[in-house]
Amino acid sequence: MTDASHRAAVAERAARAGGVVAREQFRGDLSVDSKANKNDLVTETDRDAQRQVVATIRAEFPDDRFLCEEDLSTRAGPEADREPEAVDSVPDSGSLWVIDPIDGTANYVRGMRLWGTAVSAIVDGEPVASVTYLPSYGDLYAAGPENVTRDGTELSVSGRTDPETFAVAPVGWWDRDDRAEFGRLCSAVGDRFGDIRRLGSFQATLAHVADGALEGLVCTRPMAPWDTLAGVHMVRQAGGTVTDLDGEPWTHDSDSVVASNGEAHEAFVAAGNEALRGE
Repeated sequence: MTDASHRAAVAERAARAGGVVAREQFRGDLSVDSKANKNDLVTETDRDAQRQVVATIRAEFPDDRFLCEEDLSTRAGPEADREPEAVDSVPDSGSLWVIDPIDGTANYVRGMRLWGTAVSAIVDGEPVASVTYLPSYGDLYAAGPENVTRDGTELSVSGRTDPETFAVAPVGWWDRDDRAEFGRLCSAVGDRFGDIRRLGSFQATLAHVADGALEGLVCTRPMAPWDTLAGVHMVRQAGGTVTDLDGEPWTHDSDSVVASNGEAHEAFVAAGNEALRGE
């Protein structure tokens, strides 16, 4: 087994393990806190699921680094005497795991089924494997060195070519003072495409671009690596296009995200620029 294949297998195992922890507590009595604002939620289940993901990975790759959405503390137990090495950005060299234990926590807290556990294996700054597991649906999206699958079936992006038939998602989070930008984005997407979806989980949205359920998404804001890396890798492996609002290939430090099936990509870029700059 190659190193990339090994990492892909471990990413799948870890995402399933963390997703099971979250699924067991779904619609239960949750301990919920807020972070940056009243709607930026975190639960103790996020932390429990993340610990399970990290422990599963460390059993195979004990010396690798981690970039996680939640605090990386392992609490007490056999791992407590040797905490994982945490970083706050994606390094250009070495091995890294990027984890979002519950992507779509707001959906999770409200009892809505669309949320997932996302795991990406990064080597020398680039994804070599990524997984998004949607436990409430039983679907597992996995991108390895050569392709992307859903529950073992190989995927490709939508083959639609007429923008008036496209379903497109405006994605991101705007503070109350910036909500006008979100309104402009919805308007710009609505003017150019056939329909709009807002799912509440960035990784699930990217997975649905990879599997052809959506033709694309537009995000005018910089997003964290745990929100994006897994799904971006999937879209690209499925034959799609991912850029920033300048039309340049997306990287983990880009200030915007535009993902599409590759058809009429310029219309996605134009919609984002209209929202961001009023163009």
